[in-house]
Amino acid sequence: MFELDRRMFLRGVGAAGLVSLAGEAGAIGPNGSHIVHEVVAAEQEEKPQYSVKFAVCGMSHDHIYGMIEAVRSGGGVLVAAWAGEPDKLANFKKRFPDVKIAATQDEIINDKSIQLVLSSQIANERAPLGIRVMKSGKDFLSDKPGITDLEQLAAVRKTVAETKRIYAIMYSELLEVKAAVKALELVQAGAIGRVIQTINIAPHQIVQGGGGDAGGSGGRPAWFWNPEQAGGILTDIGSHQVYQFLRFTGSTEAEVAESQVSNINHPQHPTFMDFGDMVLRGNKGFGYVRLDWFTPHGLGTWGDGRLFVLGTEGYIEVRKYTNVAVSKQGNNLFIVDQKESRYIDCNNVALPFGRQFVADIVNRTHTAQDQTECLLAAELVVRAQKDAKRVKLSA
Repeated sequence: MFELDRRMFLRGVGAAGLVSLAGEAGAIGPNGSHIVHEVVAAEQEEKPQYSVKFAVCGMSHDHIYGMIEAVRSGGGVLVAAWAGEPDKLANFKKRFPDVKIAATQDEIINDKSIQLVLSSQIANERAPLGIRVMKSGKDFLSDKPGITDLEQLAAVRKTVAETKRIYAIMYSELLEVKAAVKALELVQAGAIGRVIQTINIAPHQIVQGGGGDAGGSGGRPAWFWNPEQAGGILTDIGSHQVYQFLRFTGSTEAEVAESQVSNINHPQHPTFMDFGDMVLRGNKGFGYVRLDWFTPHGLGTWGDGRLFVLGTEGYIEVRKYTNVAVSKQGNNLFIVDQKESRYIDCNNVALPFGRQFVADIVNRTHTAQDQTECLLAAELVVRAQKDAKRVKLSA
């Protein structure tokens, strides 16, 4: 409790950089190793340099709210919305009562004043919508998965090449997680040497106990259980993890060495997959991803997402959403190098995606997300799902 009290105090001080919280008794480990607790000092959000008008076209998944807030924080102005589900639209109107509601998708797509369209509609409908959006002269930001089969992928790549528009995918488990952003910053600065491997453990909860925008509160819609519509476990929640593999290893070429899926506990939905994993091999590193829908309610949040990054000179672990049996606080980063072991509280880290993405739309750049890397991640998870071995465990 004393450690947490000091952490809360120092967070409010606002000193630049990282503030050390090493206590007198805890500064030296049992083998003489140095142990440091740090808090990222409050980072002042950079003011957006640019502004764009954007609209929402489809909100089947509640991830749309995080996407909206990211773009708004970067200077975007939400001017219109369309939804195919009355309940989703009703919830949206409660949050944004002043936003114009379009009667059809075409009303948004044909509006020349809109520069960007966001969508989290049913997963296998996102790429066809994004292609229409790009052909109308707008950029597109999709919820993950942004693509669910190889035919869609080829069509998206073709349209990007022809129109020069942006097809972005919100891989939020990196782009909207402060500790993951900090981990990438440390890796790119050489904090653990050359990255050898990433390991992503990504458990999810099907029906969440509380509210929030992760998408499971109040049950799941019919399309969630259908791999043809949702993409399957590897394509769906695996897309977050494969994007992180590419980002942290810096791999520009990669393949799925092996993948498998199983339906262990949902016989009432025979085509659903509640467990899956994959092994990845890139030109600059290795990766392993484990996915499941078995997060117990005792955790207190929708999943215990963990990222491990192994380097030649150290390693990093990110406990993204909780620190089990220690604290409900997320954004926990642990780093061990040749000198010391460090814990870093990353809750004050500023998220750059929204500001960078709006600037990309204005300047026709790819600072927030590299287009080739974005679509490579989408390709890898589609291939992993397509080629996965379906395993049935004995009772």
